[in-house]
Amino acid sequence: MFNRQGPRSGWRIILYLSQVVLLREAANTVLDRVFPVPGRDAPSFPQMFVTEALRFAVVFLPALVMARLESRAPGDYGLPAGSLFGARFWHGVMLGIVQISVLIGSIALFGGYRLGPLALDGATLLRWALLWALFFVLVGLFEEYAFRGYLQFTLADGIGFWPAASLLSFVFGCLHLLNRGESKVGALSVVAIALVFVLALKRTGNLWLAVGWHAAFDFGETFLYSVPNSGIAYEHHLTDAVLHGPVWLTGGTVGPEGSAFSFLTMAAAALYVHKVFPSGKTAGTDQENSAAASPAS
Repeated sequence: MFNRQGPRSGWRIILYLSQVVLLREAANTVLDRVFPVPGRDAPSFPQMFVTEALRFAVVFLPALVMARLESRAPGDYGLPAGSLFGARFWHGVMLGIVQISVLIGSIALFGGYRLGPLALDGATLLRWALLWALFFVLVGLFEEYAFRGYLQFTLADGIGFWPAASLLSFVFGCLHLLNRGESKVGALSVVAIALVFVLALKRTGNLWLAVGWHAAFDFGETFLYSVPNSGIAYEHHLTDAVLHGPVWLTGGTVGPEGSAFSFLTMAAAALYVHKVFPSGKTAGTDQENSAAASPAS
């Protein structure tokens, strides 16, 4: 149950997840009261926005409690406040836009994507661009922290960094199979990009690059290029774009993440991270440094 640093990682994870479950139930109660819309096929945008904000709170707030119990700074788990939306985040935004643009461009080159006419214009276009950008920042914060924040930090303390990353990335991909329109190939693509994000965590020291990258990729996919995102086709996008052709090219109902070109762009992205953030320039992640320097209580 205990080691030299205090409670073993398994017990700390159980305590953390217990808090997550309790907060999730409270958040669901709030959502049911604020958005009582039975029988609706898809949630409204305000409901999606509030849901994503609550999801992030559900995984982040228990980590604050654990930070106190473990005598660590909250930022040790991947989101240091001093780097809040700083240079690493905007570097990630650039990477996300470039990656989705190259992916869509590759599909278009083989005749699988047509941009289509504008679906929005004027003030409406600007409003939805801003709303989707804010929404996907919340998505990036939630998904990166849920799978590469406290759990990655603590599980790595027990079984090692990459075994923890592999396990959590596999779970991340499996959960995407719950999305309508997702496929096994799309889920495998999610596992691959998750591992690239973990590489970014290890090389940069925190999650801010991955958060910006994740948010921008999803924004480009959903709004800018107006295609399905992990099997979900959202409304209020920029154009009436069309994906057509074989599934290997377009990803089918999954969207571009299910395309064969998705794996090629992710390999290129991993190589970019490897070259731009070489191993040894930062002495491990902030997570690893903190785990080595600060004993758990």
